[in-house]
Amino acid sequence: MALSVVAIKAAKSREKSYKLTDRDGLYLVIWPTGARSWKMNYRYLGKQKTLTFGQWPAVGLADARKKCDAARQVLARGEDPGELAKLERIAASVASANSFEAVADEYLAKIEKEGRSPVTMKKKRWLIGFIDKSIGKRPISAISAPELLLTLCKMEKKGKYETARRLRSTCSQIFRYAIATGRAERDVTVDLRGALIVPKAVHRPAITDASEVGGLLCAIESFDGHRTTQIALKLIPHVFVRPGELRHAEWTEFDLDANVWKIPAEKTKMRRPHAIPLSRQALEIIGSIEHNADYSRYLFPSLRSVQRPMSENTVNAALRRMGYAQEEMTGHGFRAMAATLLNEMGLWNPDAIERQLAHQDSNAVRRAYARGEFWEERVRMMQHWSDYLDQLRDGAKVLKGDFGQRATNSS
Repeated sequence: MALSVVAIKAAKSREKSYKLTDRDGLYLVIWPTGARSWKMNYRYLGKQKTLTFGQWPAVGLADARKKCDAARQVLARGEDPGELAKLERIAASVASANSFEAVADEYLAKIEKEGRSPVTMKKKRWLIGFIDKSIGKRPISAISAPELLLTLCKMEKKGKYETARRLRSTCSQIFRYAIATGRAERDVTVDLRGALIVPKAVHRPAITDASEVGGLLCAIESFDGHRTTQIALKLIPHVFVRPGELRHAEWTEFDLDANVWKIPAEKTKMRRPHAIPLSRQALEIIGSIEHNADYSRYLFPSLRSVQRPMSENTVNAALRRMGYAQEEMTGHGFRAMAATLLNEMGLWNPDAIERQLAHQDSNAVRRAYARGEFWEERVRMMQHWSDYLDQLRDGAKVLKGDFGQRATNSS
């Protein structure tokens, strides 16, 4: 007698499992725990075998019968439905391992082991998070250029042109990794070149007028915020490193006898070590820090925990407090300030300036011939730069502003 939903609901669990028979070998096992599993007995090449179709009520009576009928059709073709189900599970597992999401996770794990900074990893994961789940779960080899473009266009509709561009670039890296590991044949992002809106270049705000630089340095001198923040503000114009490199500066990176700060490769944008000659002024500023490595390994620790560096917003927040708007000056702007004024001096080899900024020449031949690093010239340049900054600061006159800290040059 065939089963009914009423009979299934009325069945009670017992001390031992038992089964309710339906038809064509299909039956429902009632377990002592109350769980109920659909199974089907069949014979293949003279051997008794069993298939499991899932649990009730997730798999209803009608669905279980459909699964049973499908298995019978496989038997009728002379195949083993159990082996076929096993192969389908393996195929699904392989497809899952080859999904865009899985390949992306592998790629991220790889570059993290290669020493990419936590900030870079955070940005990469943030970008990949914009990939639609529908695409993320699909085999990476099956994703087409138009399919990926739909996701990127959704970001463009929100005005996130630069984010869409960066995501295309990150997807390209993931596709190339998939090609290298045998899970894709080509990078479909190549077909998207010219399909995305090119964002307008936005230059980082920076003060590059000499008289205004003097006013900024004078404002830093009279900054009334936390002393650690003020010291960081004093130091960054003299070394003009990227703000993240300043925040993560550690005592072990400084050779104060040799007057040099050596930033390890894993902390730099270009992933190559970068050395900074320290002027007398820079050494004096560092010497004014009241703690050492016993208190915190960082020169500029967080106010909340000495185990972490200062917040990435600290320097910019201090500039805002001094009255400099976001479109006027940022922590990164000290680099543009130095690059502009050093080049205007006409005293220094432009390649030496670029190397001091830790920029990598796009020309491979030029890079090969730049191995000398222009070190001696950079040592002289950095001392001259600090002396110049002192002249600008000393020639500045503090004016009364909203915070009483902005200044201009008296000349």
